[in-house]
Amino acid sequence: MKACRIHRFGAPEVISFEDVECPEPGENEVLVRVRAAGVGPWDSWVRSGQSVLPQPLPLTLGADLSGTVAAIGTGVRGFQLGQAVFGVTNARFTGACAEYAVANAGMLASKPRTVTDLEAASMPVVAVTALQMLLSHARLREGQRILIHGVGGSVGAFAAQLALANGAHVVGTDVKQGVEYAQSLGVANVIDVAETDFADRIEPVDIVIDTVGGSVHAKSFSVLKRGGYLVSSVTKPDSELAARQGVSAVFILVDVTARALSQIAELVDAGKLQTRIGPILPLAEARKAHEMLDGLIPRLPGKIMLTVGSI
Repeated sequence: MKACRIHRFGAPEVISFEDVECPEPGENEVLVRVRAAGVGPWDSWVRSGQSVLPQPLPLTLGADLSGTVAAIGTGVRGFQLGQAVFGVTNARFTGACAEYAVANAGMLASKPRTVTDLEAASMPVVAVTALQMLLSHARLREGQRILIHGVGGSVGAFAAQLALANGAHVVGTDVKQGVEYAQSLGVANVIDVAETDFADRIEPVDIVIDTVGGSVHAKSFSVLKRGGYLVSSVTKPDSELAARQGVSAVFILVDVTARALSQIAELVDAGKLQTRIGPILPLAEARKAHEMLDGLIPRLPGKIMLTVGSI
């Protein structure tokens, strides 16, 4: 089979498109015939050697995928040959950018019925991150006020849709096209942080969802109510500052599970979640996708996607 591989860490030019043996699923694993794979920031971290997890070389890049079950390993229940699935390959976020990929069965679920493979493969990491930030950590409740930084980005846009679906009052920050996209999703109050200091424009909120970090993260404590909750996917909060402000603050790493993916699929099929697809490239052009990811060549907003075969 064809796969997008690296034999050393580095810039996008280390990616090669090569023939490798088709993998076989082991215990609690499923072999997926990949139809589409997503490309996200974590793929750049793996490729460049910045992953927080050990990444033995050589390796096949990619985590997000959608496709059909081609083989089932021992100990796996709930999957059938030919079943349409989506999810993530494994905890190391590797292996998806190939014609076939082995995935941990606990990180897969049935693909949403109402979307394409491209749309499904764009969702797993970012949608589950948003779900866990809001519901598992911040424990969002109906009627709460929530501030989402980067509300027009991949995680932020899903967080906004989830918050609105749960009856929250959503305020967002972003820049330029991100502002417009968030407004198109129903976020009425979106502040362009390139033009305005959000801290001067926002009444106290119950929850802050931070996908931006930096000075935006630091200022967020000033707009949180006492007893409020800040959840960041990019920055480890200052615990002493949080204590002084009387708030809770955590940094999270996503834990993609079949249960969370099934929740996402249900919401998608109910029309409560939508995704934004950006550049679409064939699998053989994974290097170009990573050049876009790293800002080396221009790109459209939205998730960068790779198609596998005819789709």
